[in-house]
Amino acid sequence: MKISRQRLELCQAQAGMNAAQLSEASGVSRQQISTIKGRGTCNPITAAKLARGLGVPLESILEKED
Repeated sequence: MKISRQRLELCQAQAGMNAAQLSEASGVSRQQISTIKGRGTCNPITAAKLARGLGVPLESILEKED
């Protein structure tokens, strides 16, 4: 899935979470989160974990398609 780094970081900021807190809340390692932000992709299960950890709908962190 294509993840928007900007949208992911915005949701993270709105939740008031640093990288360690997002990792704890989502069950996704800090290293993997960093990789996802850099690469812009991850598998659907990981995307769902991040969204759930942030308390937002999955669509909130996905790259918008043209």
